[in-house]
Amino acid sequence: MKCFPVTGVRSYPPRVTAFTAKFWQSLQNGELVTTRCGQCDALTFPPKPVCPHCWADRQEWTAISPSGVLYSYTRIHAAPAQFSRELPYEVGIVDLRENLRLACRLVNADKESLRLDVDVELVAMLYEDGPLLAAMPL
Repeated sequence: MKCFPVTGVRSYPPRVTAFTAKFWQSLQNGELVTTRCGQCDALTFPPKPVCPHCWADRQEWTAISPSGVLYSYTRIHAAPAQFSRELPYEVGIVDLRENLRLACRLVNADKESLRLDVDVELVAMLYEDGPLLAAMPL
């Protein structure tokens, strides 16, 4: 997984818990991980301590591919105050190869590369205070 250093701090840092710390530490190291149920084998994203499919609490951490396809996107022109310095910016919904769907920031996206069904790669944006997940059109 590609990592990009970013000057400054995250506009809205995520809340890191004892459970999610593994995800954030892995992302900082350029690895994308999530949980897989030890009972029904279902993948979940974001990582969850309890399987939403069978309610088992036997989750295992597993690496997943950062490759996917852009399902949908939008360009944000008006945002809450904490994101105003980043305007305009794009966010998208990505379908990963493992049949998971997630929403994230889009980076290095121009008008030509922002098309539905374009291949994307998830990347780690390494801010001074921690990482964030983003997708980059290929």
